[in-house]
Amino acid sequence: MRFGVGNGWRGLTAAALLTGLAAAGCGESGDAPDASGAKAKASATAEVAARGGSIGAAGSACELPVTFDIAEFWEAEAIDAASRQGETGNEITDDLADAFLHQGRVTMACEVDAKPAGKLGFLRVWTGRPGDADARAVLEGFVTAEEGASGAEYRSFTTGSLSGTEVEYTTTSELLEETKKERALAVSTPDGPVVVHLGGMDTEEHEAMLPAYELAKKTLEVTA
Repeated sequence: MRFGVGNGWRGLTAAALLTGLAAAGCGESGDAPDASGAKAKASATAEVAARGGSIGAAGSACELPVTFDIAEFWEAEAIDAASRQGETGNEITDDLADAFLHQGRVTMACEVDAKPAGKLGFLRVWTGRPGDADARAVLEGFVTAEEGASGAEYRSFTTGSLSGTEVEYTTTSELLEETKKERALAVSTPDGPVVVHLGGMDTEEHEAMLPAYELAKKTLEVTA
């Protein structure tokens, strides 16, 4: 289970959250089974967003082990997790930052913000170390580490030359007293596993952003 970050932070950019934690650190501190074939078929015919650009290649907003297209108007920003570790000098805020940047076996590397397109949520990309080749195990670890996660349904998928594992699940926030849908996929690359996750402020926003997720999934390739 992650260190108390919770789903209430999901609406903030990584930069905004980590900047807030750094500011707090300067002050005083106080004390599933596989899904059915019907779902796989539905995914194959899902709506795909209009393309706005591509990330992953050298020189793009986020240089990653994979490349994929992002939806029109969405904006990508690279996350340098290594430079954020221990930057506040405060044990509590540093632990919170670490929990936000790491989940299971992977570390946040990029977030694509839907706000410029009029939606509230992010497509976040997480990367792992080379040699961690089992995409299913990496994805299961990612979901297990998510606070309040339940009802995970896994399935295999293939796109282009890549194959991997996809999951749909829900998270429940005790703070907000609400449950919402989440979706993620994982693939293995020579440079390590990659997880692409779509959250959203709530289920309605999540479903509105699914075409952007499907665009990423449809165009996913290993970086040349």
